[in-house]
Amino acid sequence: MSASGWPMLLQEYLSDTHEFASPEQWGVVQSNIPQQWIEQALQMTGVATLRKRRLPMEQALWLVLGVALLRDRSIVNVAEVLELALPGQGNEGISSSALSQARQRLGSEPLQWLFRHTAAHWAHREAGRHRWQGLSLYALDGVVWRTPDTQENRQHFGCQRNHAKHQSPFPLVRMACLLDARARLLVDASVDAYDTSEYTLAERLWPQLPADSLVIVDKGFYSAGLLWPLQHRQGRQWLIPARAGLKGEVVQTHGPGDVSLRMKVSPQARKKDPGLPLTWEVRAITRELDGKPRTLFTSLMDPARYKADEVFALYHERWEIELAYGEMKTDMLRQTMTLRSQQPQGVKQELWATLLMYNLIRLEITRIADEAKVQPCRISFITALRYIVDEWLWSSSSRTPGAIPGKLKAMRQNIRRFVLPPRRSERRYPREVRMTKTHYPIKKKAAQA
Repeated sequence: MSASGWPMLLQEYLSDTHEFASPEQWGVVQSNIPQQWIEQALQMTGVATLRKRRLPMEQALWLVLGVALLRDRSIVNVAEVLELALPGQGNEGISSSALSQARQRLGSEPLQWLFRHTAAHWAHREAGRHRWQGLSLYALDGVVWRTPDTQENRQHFGCQRNHAKHQSPFPLVRMACLLDARARLLVDASVDAYDTSEYTLAERLWPQLPADSLVIVDKGFYSAGLLWPLQHRQGRQWLIPARAGLKGEVVQTHGPGDVSLRMKVSPQARKKDPGLPLTWEVRAITRELDGKPRTLFTSLMDPARYKADEVFALYHERWEIELAYGEMKTDMLRQTMTLRSQQPQGVKQELWATLLMYNLIRLEITRIADEAKVQPCRISFITALRYIVDEWLWSSSSRTPGAIPGKLKAMRQNIRRFVLPPRRSERRYPREVRMTKTHYPIKKKAAQA
């Protein structure tokens, strides 16, 4: 086929698809993911359908998104409920093997492109609406996903090992995510094998941080090789807890528990990046928390503009990314510990689809929060998830479109059921380490005479 005839043929097949199963009937989901983005994702990644099939690539992509949202349903049931397959001879149902083959042809690249394209439109916009001292707030942390134990997944992703070369029972995928800390929308994600360092994943995400931004990270990311370039080469700000045992030379005292320290850069970091200096300066803020002194390091060196107490209180917002991971694993995956896909490409496809649908829910949460005049963190994720699932199923299956707006309006009007109570300023229970239970008897030492 000539190159000039390809776009015309593609447009013909897309038109046929729209006539039968147009996602325009899918409400919130489609209104936030325009049809042209779907088509662009397929064309940019080179997987657009070139001949007529019962399940064109456009519909296969919607199928994967539907599976990510409707976790309690089989792939065949999702295709039937959303009416994704084009009619066949005798109107027979589409087989599960045909759906699996469509997923394989689709691959993971269109989902990855679509996630990043939508995140670029949604996340930075929301981060700009909820600034702190003129800075957009972001959080970054890593997470591990468990995959089915197949030979392909184990070879591609790897697994946890100990010194005795014992392997974990399931292959593991390592991921790092960059999150808008206020609206809890994902900005970007980096996915790789389990043995990949979180430092490497974080470096891939740094370019996504806009100017006038502050990223909050866990103490495991403390490294001059990671943080110094972020501050001095990219002009971004950071906040991190100090590791135990870290010491530096006091350069200047700004107030009680607020000093500037000169820290040494390790030879290992300078060997990896010869452009690093011998020393670098950080601001150290120490406050008492739970009866113990806690220290934060930051690049916010101006004590007049960035008050020590305000900066110290800001670190609490790093936990928003932990809550986001909990919402994905507990609420979206229905506490399923293991992903579904048996092949590495399917695992990546499933992960990108999950991230995209998570962002879609968070985007709807920001709109509900605006209507309720509260912060996005005050809106219940599980209630919003159920609302979107119900709305999608109604929109796709209803033969009386006039009834849909009324149902949605009734749900939206009862806005109080979305709003969570204000967060407690203090812990209800003290922080303590719980005793680990064991089924084996413990032999106590005899008391010495």
